[in-house]
Amino acid sequence: MITVHHLDFSRSHRVLWLLEEFGLTYELVRYKRDANFKAPPALAAIHPLGKSPVIQDGALTLAESAVILEYINTRYGGGRLAPPPGSDAYFVHEEWLQFVESTAAFPIMMTRIGALTGGLSERMAQFVSPVLQKTLDYISSAVSTGAYLSGDRFQLADIQMAYPLEIASYGGMLGAYPQLTEYLDRLKARPAFERAVEKGGPMMPPK
Repeated sequence: MITVHHLDFSRSHRVLWLLEEFGLTYELVRYKRDANFKAPPALAAIHPLGKSPVIQDGALTLAESAVILEYINTRYGGGRLAPPPGSDAYFVHEEWLQFVESTAAFPIMMTRIGALTGGLSERMAQFVSPVLQKTLDYISSAVSTGAYLSGDRFQLADIQMAYPLEIASYGGMLGAYPQLTEYLDRLKARPAFERAVEKGGPMMPPK
């Protein structure tokens, strides 16, 4: 049985969501953030990075949400939330899956951090703002032609994408992007998403 080490208000919501999509039984170990919104030291005993998500499955311990999603989909989901390996569609989906954290998360997180710390410096804002706009434009364009990133098929990349878009929505970055708001609402309306929230709490803390 998979054990999920789940930190409140974190990317590990993705893992719970996927497990719920597949109707799998799993053990949930929850961790609370400290007064500085940091992960507790106990997580470092599970993985050297002391971060979440982390899963344990027998002797295997994995961090990094994209890898965990692919692992669960391959080992337990029959690969049904990704295109056939080796196909063109597979690599397009893989691009989206990796894009979320390698590209999209940076301008969203920097903008959010700036809002929490009194604003980015002028020089940093000049760099981050156009990157944020280009990123949100790119995602919005993708979901303008279908319900999900790859048309009308819900896949792992959509699960991966929800977290940074929730941060963007929470931070007031989606006002000019109604298609992204509709896309995020569509994802959050999935029954498996709602079950993940019931078990692990919401992605964002209350305002």
